[in-house]
Amino acid sequence: MSFSRAVPCFILWTAACACPTPNQDGNITSDALQQLNQGRCLFRSILPSDTAVQALVCVFVVMTIISLAINSCTLFSLGSSEDLSWEPRFALLKNLIVSDILLIVTQGPTVAYCLLQKTTLLYGAWCLTQFFINTVCVFCTVLTITCMALERYLYVCQAIYYISILTTKRLSLMVGLTWLISLSFSTVITALLSLGHKSSLLGKPITGLLCEPDTLEAHLGFPRGSAVFRKVVGLVVTLLCICSYSFSYLRMYQEARNAVQPFQQVNKRARNTVIFYCSMLLLQLLPIFLKIASDALWELEGSMAMIRSMDYTGDWMSAGTLHIMLLVMLQVPPCINPLIYGLRNREVREALPRLLWRRRNNR
Repeated sequence: MSFSRAVPCFILWTAACACPTPNQDGNITSDALQQLNQGRCLFRSILPSDTAVQALVCVFVVMTIISLAINSCTLFSLGSSEDLSWEPRFALLKNLIVSDILLIVTQGPTVAYCLLQKTTLLYGAWCLTQFFINTVCVFCTVLTITCMALERYLYVCQAIYYISILTTKRLSLMVGLTWLISLSFSTVITALLSLGHKSSLLGKPITGLLCEPDTLEAHLGFPRGSAVFRKVVGLVVTLLCICSYSFSYLRMYQEARNAVQPFQQVNKRARNTVIFYCSMLLLQLLPIFLKIASDALWELEGSMAMIRSMDYTGDWMSAGTLHIMLLVMLQVPPCINPLIYGLRNREVREALPRLLWRRRNNR
């Protein structure tokens, strides 16, 4: 057994020890009540502190509201401005915002509900729907960021051919492909996961507050095909994004540096811009990096490593902490994407007040 399988099994074992069985508690007479108690015990194995639960409720509610407000305002300003709607970079930004809104709408309320009810998520229709939508949005976000980096490269380094290359038809095709590829990958992953589906698992609590890959795979008995396909495709898409981003911004920096080289000066603005966007990319992909690293480590862990780690209860309990950290970090990219690619641009900052003022005058 690998380390990845051992972590959810340990959480289930801890919950089973902490929860009363039907023989121990005569008040438990129905399956629904037993499942509810099991979900609450699983929840306590992850978050035993009520103070931590209350703090996380505030964090998720605040981050969800902030993300929805920032994304909605940015999307409204881009969609209502005739000057910005035709530009390819803002068309890609609108695509990114739509993906982020779908992600935050499915993740934030789901986690907040589980925290308020103090129970883990139940396996069922909403669990699978949320998993599918989140998978689509994650792939779409990474692919859109890749396209945005390439678009900036064309704008800066191939300015003469920019308009002829990024026509309206090709831009629409690019946006459509990001969703088509994301939907295709997510459909295959969900279909492979369904191989482990059993009707007896419906309505039972999973080992997490969100239907993310690890918890869902653990609940369905670790279907190997789905895990391998998800990890390979996720790694390839992430590497594609990093390579495209690095190539585009390094080439843009070289062009800016060459422009001032005859004057023996350093283009500090271009350097700071490249450093800023590369740093923001690392922040955006940090949850994915942690997921890839943990998947790789868990795949390399053997049975001996699992036996050794069982001697340290703290290592096992840290699995719940890692799960919560990943949930919080998944809320960060939807909050910062509009700030990085939208409100940081002078055109968007100038367009938003004009649109708000025009709407007030129309009243």
